[in-house]
Amino acid sequence: MRPILLKGHERSITYVSYNYDGDLLFTASKDNVPTVWSATTGERLGTYNGHQGAVWDCDCDKASVRVLTASADATCKMWEVETGQELKSFPHRGPVRGVAWSDGSHMFATISDPFMDNDALISIYAAPADAAPDSYSVTPILEIELPRENAVKATNIAWGNLNKALFVTFDDGSIRLYNPKTGDITDTVVPHQKKINRIAFNQNKTLFITSSADFTSKLYDAYTLQHLKTYKTDRPVNDACIHPTKEHILLGGGQEAMSVTTTSGKAGKFETKFFHLVYESEFGIVKGHFGPINAIAVSPDGRSYASGAEDGYIRLHFFDEDYINMKDPVPEEEE
Repeated sequence: MRPILLKGHERSITYVSYNYDGDLLFTASKDNVPTVWSATTGERLGTYNGHQGAVWDCDCDKASVRVLTASADATCKMWEVETGQELKSFPHRGPVRGVAWSDGSHMFATISDPFMDNDALISIYAAPADAAPDSYSVTPILEIELPRENAVKATNIAWGNLNKALFVTFDDGSIRLYNPKTGDITDTVVPHQKKINRIAFNQNKTLFITSSADFTSKLYDAYTLQHLKTYKTDRPVNDACIHPTKEHILLGGGQEAMSVTTTSGKAGKFETKFFHLVYESEFGIVKGHFGPINAIAVSPDGRSYASGAEDGYIRLHFFDEDYINMKDPVPEEEE
């Protein structure tokens, strides 16, 4: 496997994602400068300058025209992908932890942390592609308050298929589904005992996978919310993704960042793990990082993947033909 080492951030990586076409790679970091790279050569194409705090999340629309970034400076910003120009800034009352475009990219949702007297919020904004960004309102079309009495913090947000529900993960190990029109909670599942770090869907949004600090990652049916599979590891799982063309799961994680300086790369368990989606068995690891893997993403064509870690590096891996052509073994039935 041929890796390209991408060094453009000065602090730890918080998020990596490919655009819909798979030719661009977006990365976010605690150094407040989101960056876009060529997903085929690893060349740094540009940066989006304007945030004053760590950037926790980003999301590019399907047409690769606009990209959203969520930052600890209490803003969500919209940028023009090609030029890096800031199109609009959406102020929040607290640090913005996550952002996600809806299907169709005509609106987006954010989650923000509680700050001083302000509760945590889920906010939905209108941003139609056929309107000028100047005309976008900075007032959300819907705000859902998350009262402090519950003492749980939202960690990640994603839209369900056809925008029928908002999936919001929390640090108590639960996932709540919200109606994006009324703000009502429509369902709740509790997959984990500890914090859920991230949620990720497959390409057609029929399955989703969770990553948790309780050393497991779980696969669910996105329609019935039925628990399907569990992938067990010996480390906190910070991110996981479903391979688009193979029945494989990629997991990234490692020990807590504050303990990293006392351990070697081998002992810290900073590898990417490969699991079989159906059989739940681990069949491979990829080493290279010197800190916990915070983010992982597979290209839409399934021929490469990127991982970003606490060490500030993004590793862009291109799969060998052996892996791409590999046939998964079918276990024989016992007689």
